[in-house]
Amino acid sequence: MKFRPIKSEQDYQMALKRLEDIFDAKIGTPEGDELEILGLNQSDLAKIIGLRSRASEILNKKRKLSIEMIRHLHQKMNISADVLIQDY
Repeated sequence: MKFRPIKSEQDYQMALKRLEDIFDAKIGTPEGDELEILGLNQSDLAKIIGLRSRASEILNKKRKLSIEMIRHLHQKMNISADVLIQDY
């Protein structure tokens, strides 16, 4: 794993691509460790969208993001709304 700060749109896109590649990685594997570093955890997401239970459902792919959640993530994390509305 080689990490560096995200400083450009290209860096951001590369990080998103890597997250897509390792999203279902198992805990305890090198990819799982990388995912923990690159991604939000439940508490981080709950602070943005407001509810810890909703964050758990979203991270476990049991619930999709609402429009309001997408707005909050876009505003607070500067994540493109186009990325957030894609099917998963």
